Amino acid sequence: MDDNKTIKDIYLDNYEKGLMQHLLRLLTSMQLLDGHLLESPDINKKWETIVPTYISDAIPEITNYPTVALGWAMYLGMAVARYWDKDWATYGSKENLYEHIRDIRGFDYMDEVIRGNILQLKGQDFEQMERIVQSCAQQALAQIRHEQIEPQSAMAFHVYVRSIKVLYQLGAAIELKTLGYKFEKL
Repeated sequence: MDDNKTIKDIYLDNYEKGLMQHLLRLLTSMQLLDGHLLESPDINKKWETIVPTYISDAIPEITNYPTVALGWAMYLGMAVARYWDKDWATYGSKENLYEHIRDIRGFDYMDEVIRGNILQLKGQDFEQMERIVQSCAQQALAQIRHEQIEPQSAMAFHVYVRSIKVLYQLGAAIELKTLGYKFEKL
């Protein structure tokens, strides 16, 4: 055990790992992933600049729209992965890529903007992605509730942040697989 890690850190790390494994199995069973998390250091690093602003927009939605507050992070991961593949020199240099995406039509319509404008999904694919994200957000919400953490506590906030990070990473992984990237051991 790392001497610098607190019990809280260990708990949060285990929570994050457990949620990731659960959702990775779910997405693999849906044939959206192959049992591995496809990722890029660029996409993961971009999360660090995105998360503060995303949280400030999403937190007010938790009470009335908890799956939106969770699921939009998954869409965001998909959008960032698409931009990474398309033109990272342009999109990666944006100070806050999240604000760029959000400001197209606002937070409430971010799902439609990402599915339609950025991912170019139409018809059944557009609707199927909505169901996939909704399912993952519901699973994450169920896991959060299963933890029986006091609502609006500091721990609830940290669990929420870990949950949206997992959803962001999985959204990016789905889009990377869609774009043809594969997991390879080195």
